[in-house]
Amino acid sequence: MASTFAGAPVIRKKEEHSVSHIFDTLEYGPAPEAPNVVYAWLDDHKREFGHFINNQWVKPEGRKTYDTTSPATGEKLASTVQGNSEDVDVAVKAARKAFDTWSKLPGHVRARHLYSIARHVQKHARLLAVLESMDNGKPIRESRDCDIPLVARHLYHHAGWAQLMDTEMKEWAPIGVVAAIVPWNFPLMLLAWKVCPALAMGNTVVLKPATYTRLSALLFAEICAEAGLPPGVFNVVTGDGQFGSTLANHPDVDKVGFTGSTEIGQTLRRSTAGSGKKLSLELGGKSPVVVYNTADLDAVVEGVVDAIFFNQGQVCSAGSRLLVQEDIHDRLVAKIKERMTHLRVGNNLDKSTDIGAIVDPSQKRSIDKYVQTAKQEGAEVYQECACIPTEGCFYPPTLITKVQPVSTCVQEEIFGPVLTVLPFRTPKEAIALANNTNYGLASSVWTENLNVALETAISIKAGSCWVNCHNMFDAAAGFGGYRESGFGRDGGKEGLFEYVKPIWQTRPRPLVNEQLLKSFGNVVSPRPLNPAYNEIQLYEPTVEINATAAPSIDRTLKMYIGGVQCRPDAPYARPVLSPGGKTIGQVSEGNRKDLRDAVEAAHQAAPGWGKRAAHNRAQIVYYIAENLELRRGEVAQRIVAMTGRSLDDCLKEVDLAIQRLFYWGAYADKYGGVVQETTLYGCTVRINEPVGVIGIACPDEYPLLAFVSLISPAVIRGNTVVIVPSEAHPLSASDLYQVLDTSDLPGGVVNIVTGCRDHLSKYLAEHQDVNAMWYFGSAEGSKFVEHASAFNVKRTWVNYGLSRDWTDPQQGQGEEFLYHSIQAKNIWLPMGEIFAN
Repeated sequence: MASTFAGAPVIRKKEEHSVSHIFDTLEYGPAPEAPNVVYAWLDDHKREFGHFINNQWVKPEGRKTYDTTSPATGEKLASTVQGNSEDVDVAVKAARKAFDTWSKLPGHVRARHLYSIARHVQKHARLLAVLESMDNGKPIRESRDCDIPLVARHLYHHAGWAQLMDTEMKEWAPIGVVAAIVPWNFPLMLLAWKVCPALAMGNTVVLKPATYTRLSALLFAEICAEAGLPPGVFNVVTGDGQFGSTLANHPDVDKVGFTGSTEIGQTLRRSTAGSGKKLSLELGGKSPVVVYNTADLDAVVEGVVDAIFFNQGQVCSAGSRLLVQEDIHDRLVAKIKERMTHLRVGNNLDKSTDIGAIVDPSQKRSIDKYVQTAKQEGAEVYQECACIPTEGCFYPPTLITKVQPVSTCVQEEIFGPVLTVLPFRTPKEAIALANNTNYGLASSVWTENLNVALETAISIKAGSCWVNCHNMFDAAAGFGGYRESGFGRDGGKEGLFEYVKPIWQTRPRPLVNEQLLKSFGNVVSPRPLNPAYNEIQLYEPTVEINATAAPSIDRTLKMYIGGVQCRPDAPYARPVLSPGGKTIGQVSEGNRKDLRDAVEAAHQAAPGWGKRAAHNRAQIVYYIAENLELRRGEVAQRIVAMTGRSLDDCLKEVDLAIQRLFYWGAYADKYGGVVQETTLYGCTVRINEPVGVIGIACPDEYPLLAFVSLISPAVIRGNTVVIVPSEAHPLSASDLYQVLDTSDLPGGVVNIVTGCRDHLSKYLAEHQDVNAMWYFGSAEGSKFVEHASAFNVKRTWVNYGLSRDWTDPQQGQGEEFLYHSIQAKNIWLPMGEIFAN
């Protein structure tokens, strides 16, 4: 249908300004913020900027430049340099040199530096706010009242973490040089989200701002220098999109922190695969706003305005999918339409403006293309506002109704002031619609019924859920997504883990054989062994029956899927050899069909297992330990036969496995989350949720202990697993079949598929319904897993071909395992019914 927005209304001129006229009409008067301080700063630099490296301006010769313009007026603000690989090299070398001293400073000294930067940000708050609005196009009210205060808040908060690192993060160490790549929608705020935890944990940073919005990052760098931050600790380099990839792929960058589109995030995941770099991605979203018939509809209307029209809808967590209970659908839509007629689109430096300019004409065209597609698909488009300029890069607030769950505008991130509306009947339908997306960044729930609010918030698969509010942010609460919204968190203690490594670990720098990588996962099915070269030893020695020698009954172990022993899809068996080459047993040879069955069983088990009381999960893990101890000698003898190690050493491995089960059983009800101390008047609760279905490929060393060390943290935190045991020594895992059967473990929680580790890992990494992949094998396999994971942005944990000592508690257990076993969700619950703020 045709849009009801017939044109671009212009602000009416006032003919009189008497007090009585103002009260009669209630029209807004102009309230402009003067740009003079920004012009003065730009003129101080002759409106030409280079990179900021080592606390100095660097303007390399022969570089192209990029003109930064104001989206609202088209005015050229300044020119900035387009960097190249040489510039990246200079910046990374400066950061590497500074790391040697910065990382060794006492936490208190780093805290003082961050505190000083926070104070200087506050001193220059007006300059920063006005520059941010002019550069980005957002209303000055948002820059002044949201962005800049949050930058200062993150600096103060992380100054505290720098002070406490020696006690609160004592098992962790800084990574090294961090490449931070931030987008154009919140240039300064998202910069702080990356830089603050990185510096607090002892890293140094090279930041690449977005092409459209470079100026506030350069100003921030200058403020850091003024605040006394040592040279090289924070550096800013500017360039195009490819320049960001050049920075991320620099061999001396140890960590990449990226916020931006899912497509670019996937590209970075592939380009950094196998390099040993740590990676965190905060990507796109299509966040639902779920409104029940028990909600305060007037509050919902204002919440929707904040959810979708904040920053012109150019927010990754924008509430762009409005899901409304059917019996209030028409009333709420009518209220939203009425509210839209009062929204003022216009001059972003006017303090009465509600919606500012779109960042660039290309983004405006992209938004309009989605709206036109919605019309072509039969949707009803409503566009209205109080006023909108005829000049500049502006787009009217847009409401799209009569859509379907599969409509393009419902499924794809538009990144503009466009709201879609879908009705629902029951809470279960609302949750299903909310989760009907590839994303999982944020959501909000609107109801006066707290029980319904909490159950809905927990059921929606998203990293943040706001109850009766939307787009609430604070440094004490991590922000980040599930699924194709990325992994990792910005803010809170959970965000610190993105900028540290285990204290025992050195930075992996794997050497990948590209020829081996090309053939990764290829396998030839097992054949009968030639007795001329292989000595066959049956499970039991030959037995006597009525004084006649008889062979023991042949036993080929099956796989363990859905709580039962299953034959493999293909009728192949893999021999298990002793160190001397004797065949001591056979296991089934799994393939992709077996993995599909295992993943399906894991998904069927996941809802029930995740909702079980943590105490119950702990009891089951303790029961597994109890039953394993009953077979201690038998299991140890099997390890002796497979590995050739001494019996005492193998008994020690069994005992350590039992201890580790007890260790993780203890954590089953002790890592569920915390109450975050945010600035919200209310309660912000972090829940450590399961990741989902985790694929695990075990190493060959310590076949029982490594197996137990990997499944236990995953299972106690509510995940279900598909695990490939040691390829060389799989009988330790098959010995656990009956242990699991007799320990009350529900079917499908642990699924064991034997066979070629790399062949099975290939298909687990490529499986779109596997939520995370842990791989402990070769450097080539690690690269393949990380590269393949980009398709559905699954989380990965790989060893880059490096072994770890599974008997060492520092390497074989601890918070590193918990970090990979959970994903943090923050639920925001505001108050104010009794005492007003």
